[in-house]
Amino acid sequence: MIPMHRTSSSPLRPAPGSAALALAIAALLAGLSPSAHALFSDKEARQAILDLRRQVEQNQQENQRLQAERQAQLAEQREQLDVMRRSLLDLNNQLETLRAELARLRGQEEQGTHASRDIAREVAELQRRQKDTLAALDERLRRLEPQKVSLDGREVTVDPAEKRAYDEAITTLRKGEFGRAADALQLFQQRFPASAYGGHVQYWLGNAQYGKGDVKSAAATFRALVGASPEHPRAPEALLALANCQVELKDPKAARRTLEELVKGYPNSDAAVAGKERLAQIK
Repeated sequence: MIPMHRTSSSPLRPAPGSAALALAIAALLAGLSPSAHALFSDKEARQAILDLRRQVEQNQQENQRLQAERQAQLAEQREQLDVMRRSLLDLNNQLETLRAELARLRGQEEQGTHASRDIAREVAELQRRQKDTLAALDERLRRLEPQKVSLDGREVTVDPAEKRAYDEAITTLRKGEFGRAADALQLFQQRFPASAYGGHVQYWLGNAQYGKGDVKSAAATFRALVGASPEHPRAPEALLALANCQVELKDPKAARRTLEELVKGYPNSDAAVAGKERLAQIK
């Protein structure tokens, strides 16, 4: 055996750095028999210790390398986990952003739907107003545009205001308001001197004057109609009415001449038939 020296104060202790070596040596010595101890010299023992120390150091280095590899692997795994955590956080942030954007878009869609409805209502209201405006404009244009009317079987063109004034005057005459009718017809002649209603207005003016008792003016009006428009459809009736006025004015000779003019000038008219009967009555 290798002698173990003791100091006076404490037993011999292995160096801190050689704890593993001491354990290995102890294990080796414990496995040797007494006869085997004698086989080793001090040199061989030291060599064996050195070999064991190298082996222990190699084992320590290997353990350190393995520990370093494990630590590197753990560090890499931790780094990968950190990357994954950051990726998950990024994904969560993106998901929250998408949710917020989706909510915003839904809100915009709802607002857009309401806005579309409001716009549709405004468009419908504008279309209705435009339609009403166009209808009113058409009505005004219709009132301003010349209109075709039928007078004694003839179609003539007159202005709306002209037709309205004529219709109002005739309506007044038919009510028996002869004075107002005469005024309205005379005003019509002043406003529309070249009207297609001209001959009819003059004929009805004579009737209005006769109706209100102004026989002399009526006779003059009837004579003026025949003189100005002998081809007018109302000319035969105007001559018959003129003869009646002349009878009332106590001028039978003039009445006979007028009736003869009627029968000769318009022999096929209904007024000529009535004129012949009147001629037989006037002496």
